[in-house]
Amino acid sequence: MMPDEDALSYYCDAGKIASAVLEKGSSLIKIGNQVLEIVESIEQMVEDQGAGLAFPLNLSFNEDAAHDTASSEEQRIFSGGDVVKLDLGVHLEGYIADTAVTIDLGDNALLLEASEAALTNAIEMVKPGVTSGALGRIIQHEIEARGYHPITNLTGHGLARYSIHTPPSIPNISYQGGAILEEGMVFAIEPFASTGSGRVSEKRRIEIFQQTAVKPVRLPSARKLLESVRKRHGMPFARRWVGDGKQDLALASLINQGIVRSYPVLSDVPGSLVSQHEHTVIVTSDGCIVTTA
Repeated sequence: MMPDEDALSYYCDAGKIASAVLEKGSSLIKIGNQVLEIVESIEQMVEDQGAGLAFPLNLSFNEDAAHDTASSEEQRIFSGGDVVKLDLGVHLEGYIADTAVTIDLGDNALLLEASEAALTNAIEMVKPGVTSGALGRIIQHEIEARGYHPITNLTGHGLARYSIHTPPSIPNISYQGGAILEEGMVFAIEPFASTGSGRVSEKRRIEIFQQTAVKPVRLPSARKLLESVRKRHGMPFARRWVGDGKQDLALASLINQGIVRSYPVLSDVPGSLVSQHEHTVIVTSDGCIVTTA
């Protein structure tokens, strides 16, 4: 069943904002610019449009595929040769648009073409009755046809109100079966193409967190942190958004209690390069609406 008129309007309006911000934000990623300044500028663009961030702006370099964002002490700058993934989530009243693009500061046009073509061709297949495994098959084909590896342990994902990871899962590799697409499903397709192993693992760097449970909390700094993210309705937040000098102790306490989870940076092998492209779609009776196009 399609989202009701109000929900559909929110989804589409969030997508328009996300698309415009992604285009403008990607133009700021230039050699010599400071990462923290650009991340904060792009996040402010979303707020200036009267929308909210569904998650901290992800900005992941080279072999890092996902879950990186600037820290409050960030010293990195963009350098020649970098392959930069810009992954943006925008919401209006909890209805989310998730989209991503890769910016090449080197000579990696074919790598970027691989993930972009995979996304384009997968979207063309979307309609009721198609399986998620079939989408994975075309994604894998487009990436491997250009000599790269799809990231096997990253997937696209369903979107629901205030929730960025729900069924169905959209794989980047072929498999039999999977979820059967139905009219009204909302999900993000996000192919990743890699020069490396085609699998990511967790790095030690962690800048993104999410409240996943509600329990009594004794530590004052932990209570303060939870209060500061309460209005996010469980959507992820950045360490720099809650920084007051005591956030690391509070976060550690909340993680130990099972109230908050962390999102380590996900990375392929050192020295490899990963590209990503992503759109949000809503399945219709005979195809789909791409909200972030």
